[in-house]
Amino acid sequence: MANRYGEAALMATRQGSSSNISPVARWESAMEKLYPTSPTARKKGCPRGAYLGLCEEGMVKGIPPGHYTSPKNNKAYAVRAVALLAEGRQSWSTTALWHAVTNDPEKLHNSQMDVVMALWKNGLIVCK
Repeated sequence: MANRYGEAALMATRQGSSSNISPVARWESAMEKLYPTSPTARKKGCPRGAYLGLCEEGMVKGIPPGHYTSPKNNKAYAVRAVALLAEGRQSWSTTALWHAVTNDPEKLHNSQMDVVMALWKNGLIVCK
């Protein structure tokens, strides 16, 4: 089972195939449902950046590529994580995947890999 940020990614992706709803609006709607009383949790940038970065690259099933987020490391981390998952050489934990993506054992994971893993495990990633 995904954590809440992973769940938000699933909810945002599954909000119907209506392409007139932007990924940003989808994410915000999912976060509103999952964190109705916590504006801080809703605004957390790392999982949001990971999700919108994958959407921007056309890597989330049903969401067209576009410009959805400012370029940040979180997008790069998420895209790299998908590439590692797609190699299929090993089964990854979120922690192991994070360390492989950042190549920095001191850098703390902030739910970016929860977003990637939730989408991956539910068949919602489009590999290029």
